[in-house]
Amino acid sequence: MHIDDTTLAKLQRLGNISIDEAKHDEIKAQLDEILGFVENLNTLNLEEIASIQEQKTPLRDDMVVNAHIAQDVLGCAPKAQDGFFIVPKIIE
Repeated sequence: MHIDDTTLAKLQRLGNISIDEAKHDEIKAQLDEILGFVENLNTLNLEEIASIQEQKTPLRDDMVVNAHIAQDVLGCAPKAQDGFFIVPKIIE
């Protein structure tokens, strides 16, 4: 695909942007380069990747551990009471 003036004008309208007339050639060249890269992606052989997707992540057993993390965190708080943080009132 090649970006021409018509396509660039349509992209400007769809993106609700304006591109300086002096930069049109530069922008068209950059967009052509991006589209060329995307077209190169279509030529990749992805057959080997399909076999990787079939592999599963090994799962581990869930183990419940009583770590008392809440007490440790609340112990570092400036103010805490009954297992909750005490903060200043911000909404009246």
